[in-house]
Amino acid sequence: MRTYPDRPIVGVGAVIFDHGRVLLIKRAHEPLKGEWSLPGGAVDVGEALHTAVVREVREETGLEVEVDCLVEVVERITRDEAGRVQYHFVIADYLCRPTGGRLASASDAAAAEWADLDDLGRFHLPPTALTVIRQAVSVRRT
Repeated sequence: MRTYPDRPIVGVGAVIFDHGRVLLIKRAHEPLKGEWSLPGGAVDVGEALHTAVVREVREETGLEVEVDCLVEVVERITRDEAGRVQYHFVIADYLCRPTGGRLASASDAAAAEWADLDDLGRFHLPPTALTVIRQAVSVRRT
């Protein structure tokens, strides 16, 4: 159960660059329904993190990717009005390279779009997503 969990849920995210742009998805479900973010989702029991990243990207965007390296591990904890933990995710965000497929929103994504790095403000990304993208840009340069 993702709401009011008895322990954190492990998730993965993908930072995918192509020609100076980063891939964003508009979330179709809670948490953050209707918000733009990085593609990703929960890891299935018995599934390796790299396998989960590849699967989630394919399911949400139609793209095939190759996982490069870990960028950051972040926590997303959301509390309800009573202060109870409604969501608690620990997310491993990976730098990925597109290797095939055709971009199309699917599964948990209401939309998918390549965004210019200079134009991220119009997507109103959560601060954590912006930080991860900046870190991925830095990692990519090294």
